[in-house]
Amino acid sequence: MISGRRVLAAFALCSSALLTMSAAESSSFVKIADFTSPLARVDDWVEQSDTVRKVGMSKAALVLQQTQEFQRAVFFTLLNPQPNGAGFAGVRTFTQLNLTNRSAIVLYCRAQGKNFQYKVVLRHRGLDDEPNPTYEQTFQVQPDKFVLVSLPLKDFLPYYRGQQVKDIPLDVTNITSVGLQVAGGVYLPTKQSGASSLEIDYIRAE
Repeated sequence: MISGRRVLAAFALCSSALLTMSAAESSSFVKIADFTSPLARVDDWVEQSDTVRKVGMSKAALVLQQTQEFQRAVFFTLLNPQPNGAGFAGVRTFTQLNLTNRSAIVLYCRAQGKNFQYKVVLRHRGLDDEPNPTYEQTFQVQPDKFVLVSLPLKDFLPYYRGQQVKDIPLDVTNITSVGLQVAGGVYLPTKQSGASSLEIDYIRAE
């Protein structure tokens, strides 16, 4: 026979769990990466640069910068595009995100070096490699100044090898890859090359 005390304890535990779930669901953001956290890691971010093709010559790395006063990630890139601007340097991490109630991907970051135009690259439904499209959005950051970048989810459009294509819209209920990229700009008026860095405190969905 279960005592009244045990029933009350079980009820309290269930109530606590429901409150925790409710608080999580009503949170103002979904964490993708908090590089300021003592638990932060970058070994699950892998390089995805133009060296996947024979002519590629670019390089990217995401590392943790740790000092006595702060911690963040640094996205280092060396962009060596082809004469027409074809080329990219990037990293990505595999994930499983449902962003149904979110409207934007948000980064707090600062750019230094030669390039100041970056991309966030998303993939969905486990379609994380070619010939499937990426869903991209480009953003411009000011040199040497930390800024809050907000990228509306509705503006992530499908691309294949740098060119916009017709495809199904991004499935925000099933995001399976998040990436960062700097590109040469083969189909854009602005061309980029050389070494640069993007310091990042966090990436999240709001």
